[in-house]
Parts: sequence; structure tokens; C-alpha cells
Amino acid sequence: MRDKRGMKLSREFSFDAAHSLGHYPAGHANTRVHGHSFRARVTLEGMPDENGQIVDLEEMGRLLNELRNQLDHQMLNEIEGLEQPTLENLCLFIWDNLQNGLPQISAVEVFRDSLGQSCLYQGSQHVH
Repeated sequence: MRDKRGMKLSREFSFDAAHSLGHYPAGHANTRVHGHSFRARVTLEGMPDENGQIVDLEEMGRLLNELRNQLDHQMLNEIEGLEQPTLENLCLFIWDNLQNGLPQISAVEVFRDSLGQSCLYQGSQHVH
């Protein structure tokens, strides 16, 4: 018998961006503008449709590329909804910007590979 929870399908995109984090003490390196290379993994969950797909990967790619273009080579603090651009808030921002176009979304993970850091968000309810 097949698991009713379905399958998980993921796709990734990368972007380079700058930010600063003002909640650190004065003089801390994170309060200065600095940049990172980020990698984001978006996971969808569901069962394949009559075409054998959870979602059309080309359409998913188009939506991810639109979002990537909003983030790439930007000052993240200047993007509405990312005034405090932590890994955690990046996960929520990506989720919020994709959930209408990709209602099967089940997880967003954002990585800063050079630092060995990541944040994973799974869920549909959160408060800003």
C-alpha cells in the first residue's frame, strides 16, 4: 500500500547578497555590511498527478528564478519583509513568496555553505 503522505520533490537555487544584522553589539562584525553566497532548497510534497508529476518542474523553476532575481546581488535589508535578514527570516520570506504559486510547498532550507550553516522551515503557520 502506498503512503498517503506522498512524495517529496526538491529544487535548489543560489544567490549572492549582502546584509547587516543590527541586533549585535556595536562593533561586532555582523553589524557591518557583509555578503554571503546562499543556497535555498524548496521542497514540495504530494502524489504524482495523471502526468506522473507533483508539479511541472519548468513552472517551479520559473517561480524560483523570479524569486532568485529579487534576492541576487541585493542588499537584503532593503527588501520589504527582510529588514532583519537572518537565515530564519530568509526561510520565512521564501516560503511566503512561493506558497501561492506552489501550494504543495512543505519545506524551505537556506544554506550558507561556506560557514556550514543552514536553517530548515517546515510548516504552514507562522506569525510575523
